[in-house]
Amino acid sequence: MVSQTELAYDVFISDPIPTSVTDPIPNGDLFSWSPMSTTLIYGQENAVLVDPPLTIEQAQRVGDWVEQSGKNLEHIYITHGHGDHWFAAGPLVERFPGAVVLAGEDSIRLMRKQGSAEFRKEMWDELFPGQIPPTPVLAQPVPPEGFLLEGNVLRSVEVGHSDTDGTTVLHVPSIGLVVAGDVVYNGVHSYLSESAGGGREQWLNALDTVESLAPRHVVSGHKNKELPDSPATIEETRQYIRDADRLLKETSSRIEFFEAMCALHPERLNPAVVWLTANALMDKQG
Repeated sequence: MVSQTELAYDVFISDPIPTSVTDPIPNGDLFSWSPMSTTLIYGQENAVLVDPPLTIEQAQRVGDWVEQSGKNLEHIYITHGHGDHWFAAGPLVERFPGAVVLAGEDSIRLMRKQGSAEFRKEMWDELFPGQIPPTPVLAQPVPPEGFLLEGNVLRSVEVGHSDTDGTTVLHVPSIGLVVAGDVVYNGVHSYLSESAGGGREQWLNALDTVESLAPRHVVSGHKNKELPDSPATIEETRQYIRDADRLLKETSSRIEFFEAMCALHPERLNPAVVWLTANALMDKQG
């Protein structure tokens, strides 16, 4: 029988970074990337890192943070295939060569697309020239029964579409923790650009799945670092999606949608994401 130690977790926030986009959004801001959360779950000796960030510099900072923890990094878990949740995995595996990278099979498929030379050229290297590390897909499919950290089971829970297809959350039942990736947002505007054609309804179903786990702590992939990891963020994300769904039907222009969403959620960081949503969805309500 494997002995079980008590786990804890900590969160590292990679602060917003500018992109190469020079045209301001309607409120005059320049387009920046939202803050990104990387979670370290740890026991007495070993640790699991969830969702390494995006750039070479961010990988260095997260690596320093892991090193300072004094823990042996056993696994890196990736909640979904968007590049800002895994591009730093390669440099971190080089720095911590014993770490095994895990992800869901649907996530791995999207990772292969996002990390390809063609996709990088069209998006990531365009937005962040010279800042993205090599992006080999190192992830192995996570075992169906989950994996262990010092006798504690960590389970990958498939939730389907949220802010992209094939997303998961990582559930740590022993401490009531869900590391939610981009299924749940916390004080940051939610990326809805891929939610046409029923995606918002599917996202609401994903939130129901997270809620059914009865977590005591929910770490969002994009969060305001001043806010706690409260399960209340599940309902807050649900309400945000419902507000966007309604306003996509009630407003008649991108500017009108942008202003209405920002007025409803003035406390959320990075309104550039609302402008992305407006441009992606105003002609695709549904």
